[in-house]
This record gives sequence, C-alpha cells and structure tokens, in this order.
Amino acid sequence: MGQVVIAAYRPKPGQEKLLLEVVKTHVPILRQQKLATSRPVQVLRASDGTLLEIFEWVSEEAVEKAHHDPVVQKLWERFSKVSEIGTLATLPGAQEPFSHFEPVDL
Repeated sequence: MGQVVIAAYRPKPGQEKLLLEVVKTHVPILRQQKLATSRPVQVLRASDGTLLEIFEWVSEEAVEKAHHDPVVQKLWERFSKVSEIGTLATLPGAQEPFSHFEPVDL
C-alpha cells in the first residue's frame, strides 16, 4: 500500500528558484528508483514561501530504501543546500480549519 506524504521545504534566503528546480526533479528521480508511485504530485506555496510537496511512496519500505540509495541521498543533499525541512504545524495558516495555499506549476 502506498504512503502519501506532505513535505515542507522552507527556502534558505535567496534560494527560492534553486529550490523549485530541486523539487521539479525530486519525484521523477524517486520514480526512476522505483520508490514513488505515478500518483500526480501537488506542489503548493505557503504565505511564508515554504513549498509543500505532496507525493506517494510505493510503500513504507520504499522510504527506508531511499535512506540508503546513493542517488536519492545526493538529491537530498541538494535539498539541504537550498532549504530547511519544516513541519506543517509551523506554517502560517495551518491552524485554520481550511488552510489556503498557492498552487505552484512546475
């Protein structure tokens, strides 16, 4: 059974464009490694600039495999250079009953 995840990437100062480029490649690389499903990816932007990426892992085991896959590790290093991983709870508006985010077309 797949596992849907919402990742929150807060861009480091001046790194917004580079973060978008990394996000564009993220799930396609996970798919090449047979770790993510073909479910369409959603990318949203919070009012503080944090990007939310919603995608589906093929399984819980895929998440563990990703932590040992050198291709994925290299990709995640790129994420760490341009962003900080955040949580949904810290996003502006996340405490509202209907949180609003801007859609991002990659």
